[in-house]
Amino acid sequence: MSTTFSSNSAAARLLVAALLLCACTPGRAGMFGKNQPVPQWGMDAYKTRTPDYDKDAAAVILYDEYVETVDAQGHAVEREREAVRILKPQGRGAGECGVGYDVDEKINYFRAWTIAADEKQYQAQDTDFIEAGETGVPVMLSTYKSRVAHPPAVDVGATVICESEEVMKPYFQEKLWVFQSRIPVVYQALEIDLPSGRAHSQAWHNFKAVQPVEVAPNRWRWELKDTPALILRDVPSRPEWVALAARMSVQWGDAAVDGTDNQWRSIGQWFTTLEANRPDPSPEITAQTQSLIAGAPDFYSRLSRITDFIQKNIRYFIVERGIGGHRANFATDIFRNKYGDCKDKTTLLISMLQVAGIHGYYLAVDDRRGFVDPETPSVFGNHMITAIEVPADVQDPRLMAIVKGKDGKRYLIFDPTNERTPVGNLPNYLQGSYGSLAAGASSQVIALPVLPPAANGTERTGTFTLDPSGTLTGSVDTSHSGPEGADLRMFLKYSDEKERREYWETSIARDVPGVVLNSFQFVQPVALDKPLEFHYKLTAGQYAHTAGPLLLVRPRVVGSDVLPFDDKPRTVPIDLNATGRWHDSFDITLPAGYVVDETPDPIDVDVDFATYHSTVTAKDNKLHYERDYVVRQVQIPADKAVAFRKLESAILSDEKGTAVLKRQ
Repeated sequence: MSTTFSSNSAAARLLVAALLLCACTPGRAGMFGKNQPVPQWGMDAYKTRTPDYDKDAAAVILYDEYVETVDAQGHAVEREREAVRILKPQGRGAGECGVGYDVDEKINYFRAWTIAADEKQYQAQDTDFIEAGETGVPVMLSTYKSRVAHPPAVDVGATVICESEEVMKPYFQEKLWVFQSRIPVVYQALEIDLPSGRAHSQAWHNFKAVQPVEVAPNRWRWELKDTPALILRDVPSRPEWVALAARMSVQWGDAAVDGTDNQWRSIGQWFTTLEANRPDPSPEITAQTQSLIAGAPDFYSRLSRITDFIQKNIRYFIVERGIGGHRANFATDIFRNKYGDCKDKTTLLISMLQVAGIHGYYLAVDDRRGFVDPETPSVFGNHMITAIEVPADVQDPRLMAIVKGKDGKRYLIFDPTNERTPVGNLPNYLQGSYGSLAAGASSQVIALPVLPPAANGTERTGTFTLDPSGTLTGSVDTSHSGPEGADLRMFLKYSDEKERREYWETSIARDVPGVVLNSFQFVQPVALDKPLEFHYKLTAGQYAHTAGPLLLVRPRVVGSDVLPFDDKPRTVPIDLNATGRWHDSFDITLPAGYVVDETPDPIDVDVDFATYHSTVTAKDNKLHYERDYVVRQVQIPADKAVAFRKLESAILSDEKGTAVLKRQ
């Protein structure tokens, strides 16, 4: 099963990437192996005692084995054997088996059995298998198919046994073995049977390396026992599951060389060869580009005119078949059709940059921060973006997303699929990650930048009036820049007036219960590097509460920035989502006859990854609230959990802080 490079944009994931690419190959007669007894390996797995450590698990994998048989051309046939025991009703879903396949793949056979709790044996028949296509992404036409088995009699105490064999994609010479699951695994193995003289390399992610045993000449086997489940459902502010799950990558092609840098170079060269000549500009592309950059006074002007054209004129749409999940269409076709997926948009961008005398390169990434590991070379990822070479003499503060490669060149990282983030900035989901730069002999793994707080955030001002009954009325003016502004732009693109009102009333009501949104207006500049403005007016009855002759009022009227946190021991990193600066300034005019008797204490927290400062003051007949929140990192290690809790507790205290008003 392979991932394909089809991106998801920002806008709170309104566009979702196609992560898996396969296609339909009709099953052969006898694929399901009717009326065959449970194989001996399955019976042996069934006899495995459920370990004591699995008493709280809903299911447990008793046995899971992959055998990759590689021929002289590097093409692999994969056999998988798996046995799963259902321990609780909610574990029934673990009894499903599935095989994904493509136009370039073929399922030789796929069989499934159940040994029920009463030891009766059942074999899945044709009607127990279904075929599912890739239909969950509305902007994609894909040949991906999955054959899924729903074996009979799957209930508590049953053991499900599945076996399949599949001819794998001929252009992949890597096995990505994700051996950690959401349920425990008692025993698992990976075996690679290679032709004589063919080398292999291995790389481990979040797991201590295990050396294989050579069970036959150039046949290597890795075995693992008692792998714990990775359960993250109750872990707040955490990285993506796939970024934390333990895995191993085995290479047997050109990337099977010594040295991590050499492996990444080989992977980048594979992409370079795969996309060779795809970006070649046609006369039409050349004419369009020359028209765009005519009169451009500097590097940024030329670059931004081209990227703006790609973002606004090339619609994001995916049509994939076989290797088309990895190889782009030709720039000529993309330009003519005016649509494409992430690698297509990158291809057309590279083509137009070439006309403008600017070098652009493919950069394979994954939008799940932490999945691409610089110590684990792999072709697998779910997105393709662009690395743009910036000349040494260009020093433009608008080009913030620049990193320096190992070759000494400066690369501007840009996602052409993201329609609302201007060139020079970078979406939050890519910051702090890594990517595979495809630049021929200069190919390398490259760190994606974490942008300074000034590149993202919100300026919010509010003017309110409080009446003696406790009703608050007022207006709020906000200015959203960087990725935060880009997300709002995407929200506006994919919503109507009714949806926007409902969304914002619900959002504001989390801070101000009973709020009524009287009016709202978005001001969206044409230029993507300009902030998006949002202005609204509100009324909230009983905002202030009476306590005898006193009125209790919360100076922090709108906006909430507390990330989920708890007091449990922390073992995984803390994901802060985005760097940025959020500044608020609110004035509340007091009701006639009232003065401020007491204000919340100032908040002043400074940790290395963030700062938070707020004050509440009173002058004349107004209550003034001011706060400044700055986040400098997108992810922090688990050992900073104490500092993180200190920060979040301070923010929560500030947001709930109450001022006391009394009658004069």
